[in-house]
Amino acid sequence: MDELTRNLLEARRLLRRKAYRECHAICLNVLKSQPKNAEAFTILGVLTAEHGNFAKALEIFRRAIAADEQTGEAEAHAARCLIALNRRDEAVSMAQAAANRDPTDALILDTIGVVLSRAGHHEDSLSYYQRAVEADPCDPNYQYNLGAALQFLGRFEEAKAAFHACLELNPDESRALVALASMGREANEASLIPALEAAWDVRDETDADQALQLAHALARSYEDQQDPVTAMSWLERGKRQKRASVRNREEEDKACFAAAIDLASSLSIANMPNKGGPIFIVGMPRTGTTLTDRILSSHPEVTSAGELSDFSVALKRQAQTPGPYVLDAQTLIAAKGVDLPALGQAYLDKVAATLGLDGRFVDKMPLNAFFTPIILAAIPNARVVCLRRHAADTVLSNYRQLFATSFSYYAYAYDLKATARYVVKFFNLIDEYETALPPSRFKILDYESLVADQEGQTRQLLDFCGLTFDPACLSFHENEAPVATASATQVRQPLYSSSMGRWKSYRPAMDPALEILQVADLI
Repeated sequence: MDELTRNLLEARRLLRRKAYRECHAICLNVLKSQPKNAEAFTILGVLTAEHGNFAKALEIFRRAIAADEQTGEAEAHAARCLIALNRRDEAVSMAQAAANRDPTDALILDTIGVVLSRAGHHEDSLSYYQRAVEADPCDPNYQYNLGAALQFLGRFEEAKAAFHACLELNPDESRALVALASMGREANEASLIPALEAAWDVRDETDADQALQLAHALARSYEDQQDPVTAMSWLERGKRQKRASVRNREEEDKACFAAAIDLASSLSIANMPNKGGPIFIVGMPRTGTTLTDRILSSHPEVTSAGELSDFSVALKRQAQTPGPYVLDAQTLIAAKGVDLPALGQAYLDKVAATLGLDGRFVDKMPLNAFFTPIILAAIPNARVVCLRRHAADTVLSNYRQLFATSFSYYAYAYDLKATARYVVKFFNLIDEYETALPPSRFKILDYESLVADQEGQTRQLLDFCGLTFDPACLSFHENEAPVATASATQVRQPLYSSSMGRWKSYRPAMDPALEILQVADLI
């Protein structure tokens, strides 16, 4: 083995140990003598990405590619940077370039799978996860990713097997425990509670995210044991630490609600355009948005695009407002000054380029509720369906939901009373929308009404969207398309009513939230 090979192997070993300074020094020394060493650039790119500097890492990976990196490693990691930077079409193209090199390395295969998953190509991602596990069956991370992909695709038994394989390799892998708990009683025959409580006892007490994950899993497991009191206690224990570690967004959220209300009455929105455009489903999370998406996408003329951030990203780019967030009051206010037809076309072009969708499709991003007036003004043939669920059930379902910890827009869910205050603001928002927006373009769909009268409400929904009735929409649970949301298990079952009025079983823990809802006259 020559000295160069030894140095690069040592750099990779140091990178795995997170000895970044030493790894960085070796790579720079290699590049001094070999300025076009692709492997050194690739290692530096991974190091940079692990520090969260995705733009800089992308530059470094491009230098590795230009230096003729052959394995696809640099392209796979570059694709992951692009998806982190919300450049989905470029990410998919770069991932395909990596795949075209026929990689055999498990990490490269897994990385391609991650990029495709995050871009919404869940079926395409599965083969890469499977090949990663075949290449290295002893890595628990690959088993976990495989399980998550199988869960999205509704292959629950195989998903459970992958999660259990992950735990056999690493009994402390809390993500797999959380995933199994999220799948309900079927995954919980022997009860996960002892394993979860043991994981809680040995957790890293400085890791607020791990505490949050374990607490949610314990809460779900105790709910399966018909013990909501203990479940709520666990939720508070897990959320307390996370709540203390994040910035409070309540004032920002309040400003966003106010800006959205103002847009509803100030933007020019046509009343009766052609009904052939995209359908946006919005609302609070856990209120039936995924269910409605499945109903509509079961129609032969409609495809689900999943939860897209494309519209908000396109608006942010046109508005050129400062700050890292696509949803902020500044950007909403700035929408009054952007070229709205150009914004709508940019969104449609992006969806067509990255997902190949140019017919009727559903964009089910709940947070698009804030952008609803802009969407209707920018895309004249778009329709928006907003879900509304009983306020107390909405509070409980959001408080019980484990949202992605990197997604700060749902930080209200770390506190029960903050969740109730957010729900009050949301109900006020959609009341304003119902008054200000054209009824031919904006529709409120009550979850309880849908459950009580599935066929009648489905017919009204399809008529609003300009679609003829199709019986397949009543059999939405037979839709085999992937589901990458928390409702992946529920929407593969026929419509049920057991979650209605669930909040009543969670008293007295729910009482502080109920007081806020009562003052707002929502219960």
